[in-house]
Amino acid sequence: MSEPDYDAWVGRTREDRDTASPAAVSMMACTLSDLPGTPPPDPAPGTPLPPLWHWGLFHPAAPMDRLGPDGHPERGAFLPPITLERRMWAGGALRFHAGLAVGDEVRRQSRIARIRQVENERGEMIFVTVEHRLSGPSGLAVEERQDIVYMPMPTAFSPPKKIPAPTRCEAKLTVPMTEARLFRYSAATFNAHRIHFDLPYATGVEKYPGLVVHGPMQAMCLMALATEVAGRAPDRFSFRGVHPMFAGEDIGLCAWRGEDAPGLSLCTVAAAGHQGMQATAEWEE
Repeated sequence: MSEPDYDAWVGRTREDRDTASPAAVSMMACTLSDLPGTPPPDPAPGTPLPPLWHWGLFHPAAPMDRLGPDGHPERGAFLPPITLERRMWAGGALRFHAGLAVGDEVRRQSRIARIRQVENERGEMIFVTVEHRLSGPSGLAVEERQDIVYMPMPTAFSPPKKIPAPTRCEAKLTVPMTEARLFRYSAATFNAHRIHFDLPYATGVEKYPGLVVHGPMQAMCLMALATEVAGRAPDRFSFRGVHPMFAGEDIGLCAWRGEDAPGLSLCTVAAAGHQGMQATAEWEE
């Protein structure tokens, strides 16, 4: 491996505080206005936040001279200074303990839990696992694991093997993934990763065939469908990206109950018929 030993970064912690302001929640509500359970565009204090909407908080406080060429904050502050150029949010898992609402002050405690270097048929990869604990007025609200993957910059688009969409769904929903929606989601999360809004960069540098739909936005769409199907938000939710999805087409949302899988299985579906993200939602008895 060409990367140095990152053992010293495991266990590193940080703490952030933010407020779920009406303005921040309004940006997300306007972006996801056509999903079930979305709050009104002018949410009043006390309006419950749908699960996963804490992703609209804790904007990275990185000035322009501390951004990398991809638009992410430069590495080496909290996250390790990995030199592999391409970075993606590969997936994660969450457990919900208490709700959050508009106006709540929220504390996030973060810890680098694991760094793993692997090499397979797709080349060298480094996985960084970050654990978060979010607390609000009622105490612990969310426990979350985020899996971030770093890879070399490709010379051509080489997608993973396509996984066909399920043949049956208990519930379906279609969400247009326009360029405007991607731009708004980037703004609502203060995410300057250029693959989501800068077409020449996405195609010329990272070699994607188009603008990439945010993984977290796909997860939020699937969470909305799971909550709609069950009539209440799940207690546990996990997700992972299996194929990039691109702007300019409608994506499908599919939910079904498997014979062997707990809870509800979900996925996003590209117009070509393959899965983009897989997720599982579970409820306590």
